[in-house]
Amino acid sequence: MKRLSVVGALLLAACATPAPSGPGILVLPGTGKTFDQFRGDDNECRVYAYNQIGGPAAGQESKDSATKSALIGTAIGTAAGALLGGGQGAAVGAGVGLAGGSIVGADASRASSGSQQQRYDNAFTQCMYAKGHRVPVAGRYPQDPGGNQQGARQPPPPPPPGQPPADVPPDYRQSK
Repeated sequence: MKRLSVVGALLLAACATPAPSGPGILVLPGTGKTFDQFRGDDNECRVYAYNQIGGPAAGQESKDSATKSALIGTAIGTAAGALLGGGQGAAVGAGVGLAGGSIVGADASRASSGSQQQRYDNAFTQCMYAKGHRVPVAGRYPQDPGGNQQGARQPPPPPPPGQPPADVPPDYRQSK
């Protein structure tokens, strides 16, 4: 019985979602940056982002979350099975607890990994932007009550009637 729970926990840990190993966003080289500069900055920002989410401990956190849930589920299932059905009930309860705990653990591992990926992407984006590269931004224009987008440019108003001021360059003066 103990072997079954240990094997189940190890299988679950092997299926745990790994920590992010790269960005989940597209970044383009900045204006005036060479591709070699971009690659160097990309590598530096990947290291920075990886360290921001906890470095090597980030992957271990995901595995630990999955394993703990499986072990707790097995223990609770064993206790409940023993109370309800004696020795045979304990074995059945352990199996059911392991299965339930594994499902919960896998979900906890996935949630932990998703949060890590978001934090990784945020740190990576900040680093690349600070180095002068182009990063994605959300582009939505608020709408005014009339339904027109504020982002749509209005043409400039016509010039006032009469002669332009004396300091206006000659090419801006109307020809007669």
